[in-house]
Amino acid sequence: MSNTRDRQLDGLRAVAVTMVLYAHFFATDGSHWGHLGVRLFFVLSGFLITRLLLDARCADRYQPSTALKSFYIRRALRIFPPYFAMLGFIWVINLEGARGNLMWHAFYLSNFWYALQDEWVPWVLCHTWSLSIEEQFYIVWPLVILLAPRHLIERICIAVIACSLAYRFCWPVTGTPSLMRDLLPSASMDALASGALLAAYRTRSPSWPQWMRLSWMPFAAAFVILLWLQSTPMTPTLDWATWIGMEVLPLLPLTMLVGCCSAGVGGYLGRLAELSPLTALGRISYGVYLFHPIVLSLVVKAQPWIPVDVSQQGPGRFVVAGAATVLLASISWSVFEKRLNLLKRHFPYVVPRDHRPSFAHAGNAVDWGHGRSDQPSVIHARANRGDAFQTSDLQ
Repeated sequence: MSNTRDRQLDGLRAVAVTMVLYAHFFATDGSHWGHLGVRLFFVLSGFLITRLLLDARCADRYQPSTALKSFYIRRALRIFPPYFAMLGFIWVINLEGARGNLMWHAFYLSNFWYALQDEWVPWVLCHTWSLSIEEQFYIVWPLVILLAPRHLIERICIAVIACSLAYRFCWPVTGTPSLMRDLLPSASMDALASGALLAAYRTRSPSWPQWMRLSWMPFAAAFVILLWLQSTPMTPTLDWATWIGMEVLPLLPLTMLVGCCSAGVGGYLGRLAELSPLTALGRISYGVYLFHPIVLSLVVKAQPWIPVDVSQQGPGRFVVAGAATVLLASISWSVFEKRLNLLKRHFPYVVPRDHRPSFAHAGNAVDWGHGRSDQPSVIHARANRGDAFQTSDLQ
């Protein structure tokens, strides 16, 4: 992947999945960093998917039916094989007795399953709540981006964010907090729609609005303060207010982080985001996220044969389970996922004029292997973003 900006987005994926591993393998205090990593994934997904669909929509030969069909097929090729392989493995060995509720997870309804149970049982599949929300988003959002009037897309994104925020403010009248408040789709649509709004806004302006430039640092500082106060005893009202703050305050900094990396960050931070280990981890981040609870469950069962303590949170578990997870995800990507990914070249979002298996990018036919464009881009600011479709599909 030659595009600097897309390498930096892979670096962000690596950061996000590392926060999840830290929370599940190392932290002993119910760390919020794992949830923050998931929120970063949501912003990234909303941004990349919307950018991809808007690029297809700008093409001269754009047809909604072709773009929609290709989107769903390409998503299925990327997401379904490792996901259902994971479910099949759990079914075969009945890990943590999860066989009885696999149908919920097979239909991407995990978030509703855990919300109704109000407990993380079985834990080995608890991470699928976020994958279910993303899949629910993937079903509806392409219809919005490809079929809604173009001038209304930003307003639709803002409306979705507003509804998600309103959802949070309704919880004080519903009684005590439960898993449902975090697991219903409306609790995560603000992050997904923030990424989508960023993609739509960037098509008409490369600069940030002044209010965002002035606000992101106070928002980030307020979030850190709430994170520090989280361990202190609170009344139900304060707990609710803290929950809202910890969900909402990071949204602006995360969105700006994605926006800056998508444009290319210079200097030391940019080079850090492009380090080969980070980008390599980012490319396999889906597999790392998908497999890590299974690996943890098996590692704990294998404790008698492991010389370090992996039975509880800490450095031993983080190193052993983390290394095993990365190894498994790397094998899955190299042997399994990467080859299936190549099949997506048969499903371009816009049918090229010569019908070769290539990507159409903002009116261009883009060669799969080298990102070459045969014609000048309609949108000059994106003239060199021939790898955008490939990067988006690495999620």
